[in-house]
Amino acid sequence: MALKPFFNHGPIRWGIIGCGNVTEVKSGPPYQMTKDFELTMVMRRDAKKAEDYAQRHGVTQWTTDAAEIIENPNIDAVYIATPPNTHKFYGLQVAKVGKPCCIEKPMAPSYADSLEIYDAFEPTNIPLFIAYYRRSLPRFNKIKEWLDNKLIGEVRHINWLKTRNASAVDVSGEYNWRTDAKIAPGGYFDDLASHGLDLFTYLLGEIDKAKGVASNQQGLYSSFDTISGAWLHKSGVTGSGSWNFGSQKPMDKVQILGSEGEIRFSVLHEEPIELIIENNHESLVMAHPKHLHEYHVENMRKHLFGEAAHPSTGKNRIAHQLGDG
Repeated sequence: MALKPFFNHGPIRWGIIGCGNVTEVKSGPPYQMTKDFELTMVMRRDAKKAEDYAQRHGVTQWTTDAAEIIENPNIDAVYIATPPNTHKFYGLQVAKVGKPCCIEKPMAPSYADSLEIYDAFEPTNIPLFIAYYRRSLPRFNKIKEWLDNKLIGEVRHINWLKTRNASAVDVSGEYNWRTDAKIAPGGYFDDLASHGLDLFTYLLGEIDKAKGVASNQQGLYSSFDTISGAWLHKSGVTGSGSWNFGSQKPMDKVQILGSEGEIRFSVLHEEPIELIIENNHESLVMAHPKHLHEYHVENMRKHLFGEAAHPSTGKNRIAHQLGDG
């Protein structure tokens, strides 16, 4: 079935709600660089910071009121880059006015909130994208190619070990919404591990069952700082992971075991991706682009013009979260 275009021509004029650190280099510039896209307005609650961002990035309009972006007839689409606890609040408003929307990950702090957002967009087929940009990065699509071509045979198990020492901010007690249990109960797990778990469902299919334990070992903030889990993909592949944010040093190691070999890579770092089959060891260095959302945003352009379906939409995110439940 052909993908129906939402727009017939550009430019598609975007507005960003929440122009904080994530939008400085990682995600904001692609909305200006991508063909047929234009970044028209940005919003931040602090007027000085909003104006400063607009001036530095060459954006003609800025505001402190999200409604001025959402309800603006000269804004065609909206990128929500605020903390997760506000995603539903803004997402429902964008759905109400019928504009395509990209929401930062995670989609929302809970499955119930995510489903409410999805249900607001789906009945009218308004495009909803979730910023799991790793699904669009060449390094991970190379791994998917290896798996799809069964270069390691039948996949049996995937394991992820992600550790990090406490940061200076953690130790100081300075407020950080990423470790505030009211916003992110899993702490850095919510912010970082969600990328990997989403990627694993992209590579290996939906998760059928999952269990885990969580604790706060350091007592530095209200969120959990260590989580361990195990899961079962619907395909029969088993998975396990451990995420500890009070360890001695940073580690980010993923291993996919197959009946005829294995694949090793890092989710968050730029380590080589490795294919190991008997005595053959292939190692590829595939660096991230300067602007990490570059391919993600380009794929949104293709989706909106009906050229190709985007790999990270509200629909496939909801399907995976339901499986995770």
